[in-house]
Amino acid sequence: MEQLRFLVARIDRIGDVVLSTPLPREIKKKYPNSFVAVLVKCYTKDIYLNNPNVDKIITFDNPDKTDKNFWELVSEIKRFKFSHAFMLLPNEKLNYLLFLSSIKYRVGVGHKLYQFLTFTKYVDRKKYIPLRHEADYCLDMVRKIGIQVESIFPEIHLSESEKDRIQAFRTDHLKSDQKLVGINISSGNSAPNLNQSEYKKLILLLKANRDYKVAVMDNNVLSELDKIEEVLYPNKGNVLRHSIINLASLDLLISNSTGPMHICAALKVPTIALFCPLTACSPKLWGPLGNKSEIILPKQNYCDTQCPIDPKKCDYSKQGGLRAEYILERINSFIQRFN
Repeated sequence: MEQLRFLVARIDRIGDVVLSTPLPREIKKKYPNSFVAVLVKCYTKDIYLNNPNVDKIITFDNPDKTDKNFWELVSEIKRFKFSHAFMLLPNEKLNYLLFLSSIKYRVGVGHKLYQFLTFTKYVDRKKYIPLRHEADYCLDMVRKIGIQVESIFPEIHLSESEKDRIQAFRTDHLKSDQKLVGINISSGNSAPNLNQSEYKKLILLLKANRDYKVAVMDNNVLSELDKIEEVLYPNKGNVLRHSIINLASLDLLISNSTGPMHICAALKVPTIALFCPLTACSPKLWGPLGNKSEIILPKQNYCDTQCPIDPKKCDYSKQGGLRAEYILERINSFIQRFN
């Protein structure tokens, strides 16, 4: 029997790529002798390093963040003779790329004209009714070819040397019984988030508790939060793989709905995440999967009375929103519960 050869394409942001990681695993469970490759942006390829279910990582762009030549990329993909391709993000260039790469069975999302013109099959999210998790929607791709999904949980795999680095990091920075609490401040404007002053207040409140060691986990930190005494900044200027290792060192991450939250979930690091109940930002769609986690929402009527229409402009700062003192209470309760 001819070997089945699958390509999973997710050419968008960190959190979205993390949520694509169940696909190779579920494919390999059904077809253990198959060849599975992923097509991702160069800056997200580290998410798939050491993944035992992935035989090849192909990048959509170059390390300098420019797109590869279209026809060179067609030739590169064509050499692998893929039998199936799953496009988890609607993208016209990607659609034609895989069509011209002679992949017979291609599945995309939604009903786009370019999909119709290239005879691409599709899965329909039916306007998110019923509302499910993004990872579960992605897995509809493999369900379409008869694969029964056993788990929607994402995963990131660490090498033994990386695990040794994690232990060394904790030994170097933590006193006995201290908890390493990470805060990821930025969100890439992808979801509602606290403002900088409220994050600074939260950092100072956490720092005052000698049972905690605080680490700001962003790669780029604004000057206001850049040099707080006794706070760690392990990810400043780091490549993604080094950031993943540092995130794996945490006892807890606090963030909004963002890529590092999904990385921690995939690593089974506990998370507390700030969310908005609007459908597009809902924890039911974007929440952490597979780890110990807690979701913090503003008061029930906050979005009805205070929402600025665009949830990306919301900083929870109005009446009924989120404050550092309340978040600290939730952090203390969470750590006591799982200690």
